[in-house]
Amino acid sequence: MATSEDSADDRLRHLLRERYREEQPAPIACNATLDVLLSHRSVRAYLPKPLHQGTLETLIAAAQSASSSSNLQAWSVIAVEDPDRRSRLAALARNQSHILQAPLFLVWLIDLNRLGRLAAARGEPSEGLDYLESFLMGAVDTSLAAQNAVVALESLGLGAVYIGAIRNRPAEVSAELGLPPHVFALFGLCVGWPDPAKPASVKPRLPNDAVLFRERYNDGQAQRNAIDRYNRHLRSFQQEEGLPAQDWSVQASDRIRDAKALHGRHVLRDVLHELGFPLK
Repeated sequence: MATSEDSADDRLRHLLRERYREEQPAPIACNATLDVLLSHRSVRAYLPKPLHQGTLETLIAAAQSASSSSNLQAWSVIAVEDPDRRSRLAALARNQSHILQAPLFLVWLIDLNRLGRLAAARGEPSEGLDYLESFLMGAVDTSLAAQNAVVALESLGLGAVYIGAIRNRPAEVSAELGLPPHVFALFGLCVGWPDPAKPASVKPRLPNDAVLFRERYNDGQAQRNAIDRYNRHLRSFQQEEGLPAQDWSVQASDRIRDAKALHGRHVLRDVLHELGFPLK
């Protein structure tokens, strides 16, 4: 007779097959957290249904439970629910319709302003904020916090999708959100109830042996073989989704081909200087 433990193991094997499109080593026992993490998918279709009261505050509590470098907590987030503002932000982010459709749009911010103001209030210098390390620290803190929020919202049955295109027009986004100097909109996040009529699928990822190395980096034949396998898996996924079939190798190469492929982000360093980040 099958036990609940057998059922959990079968569930984990199923999730791993969906994620990698190939058999994986024998899994450890499954649990609810692993189920949420391995089931992640980007949701771009939402029901016209508001979030439950207290959802936003719960997500922020989860975000604030993420690790933070030196406990500096160098991030903030702006919750955008006003349809007009979401429309303007969508226009700045390549007109992605899900920004309009989702009931909540979160803009995650690298926030060095709070630290600078704290130092100024104490009559202390804050030269350390002028260095690239501080900006990078803020980016790491912000990303960790946002991913904690995503895991939390998915555990509640909600869906989300990151919007990197919020960096396409950073000066205009900054003006729309009233950001002070030393604050930068790193990415957006649509949040809402997934539309069951337009279900999102689990997109396969690179095999373990393309990204997992032991002791030292290895970009030899094993990694190239893993990428070849992934190209086949991704083409199969694309065909199932009714999408044009194209190797990941081609997609990735096109995305880094030249400045035009960055969709306006090639001027990001200059804009960051204008927004108060010296990046020494």
